[in-house]
Amino acid sequence: MSVQSPVVDSSSTYIGFTELVALLQQVFVKHGTSPQVAAILANNCASAERDGAHSHGVFRIPGYVSTLGSAWVNGSAVPVVEDVASGFVRVDACNGFAQPALAAARPLLVEKARSAGIAVLAIRNSHHFAALWPDVEPFAEEGLLAISVVNSMTCVVPHGADRPVFGTNPIAFAAPRADGPPIVFDLATSAIAHGDVQLAARKGERVPPGTGVDSLGQPTQDPKAILEGGALLPFGGHKGSALSMMVELLAAALTGGNFSFEFDWSNHPGAKTPWTGQLLIVIDPSKAAGQNFAERSQELVRQMHAAGLKRLPGDRRHRARAKAEVEGIAIDAQELSRLRVLAQG
Repeated sequence: MSVQSPVVDSSSTYIGFTELVALLQQVFVKHGTSPQVAAILANNCASAERDGAHSHGVFRIPGYVSTLGSAWVNGSAVPVVEDVASGFVRVDACNGFAQPALAAARPLLVEKARSAGIAVLAIRNSHHFAALWPDVEPFAEEGLLAISVVNSMTCVVPHGADRPVFGTNPIAFAAPRADGPPIVFDLATSAIAHGDVQLAARKGERVPPGTGVDSLGQPTQDPKAILEGGALLPFGGHKGSALSMMVELLAAALTGGNFSFEFDWSNHPGAKTPWTGQLLIVIDPSKAAGQNFAERSQELVRQMHAAGLKRLPGDRRHRARAKAEVEGIAIDAQELSRLRVLAQG
């Protein structure tokens, strides 16, 4: 999942983060979620837009609305949290969104991680349609390490195969450091995030070589050819393909969620959100031997910078966040107008 620099032009307008969250909450409630679910999804979506992750910001709202209208997802689902072992928590999202399931289990997950040193959260029967880094970053802000994987709908061809089996299957990681924001990355195991392909198609742009294939299995840089009967490729050939397979096993097989190829939404026209699973692993570094972890991670950052590295994963996102806190979030004026229409029903 990639993070893009904000694009601002003369047609853009600015809106505060709190105002955007409130507007998105109205949209979600008006189109079928409970107020509790709306608050969580709105904060997630607005955070992505604020941080420049446009492929997972307000761009996703029509997909949410379409999905809710199709009755594919339960917008009012109440997750069921199950305490199954000293370091293991399960959540049945009950065909709802994954973020409310994570929110419901979070206190117990943190408690177990601090007690046992490590804890696992397995979410099943869930829909994830957002960036993955917002799921892990808050743990690092509390001094914990977090890793999360989630699978998606089938759109990626395994290396050496001739048809898609995997989803974009992102992996996110967050770790605290002493003198700066957490170290956070969020990457798709596909060559490019599916949302970025959609954005490119909408803008009439081409995607990089090695991104995907058309309906005949031929390499293409045309995003529409990828989206209309084609497929994405894994990044790094067999290496990305192996990681994508790992995500399927951890996020679906282990949690009890659906594999990317396993669900059928053909009877729900308009459905956009994959019905899959998610796994999170949270570690308390204070339980490990040696020096303070945050200081050690900061030393690694110092050495990386000394070696000539100009930008860490997440730096661009934090710069966009800081700018938005001062200037507001830049949104295309027509896009903002459409959101306000959706909020009215």
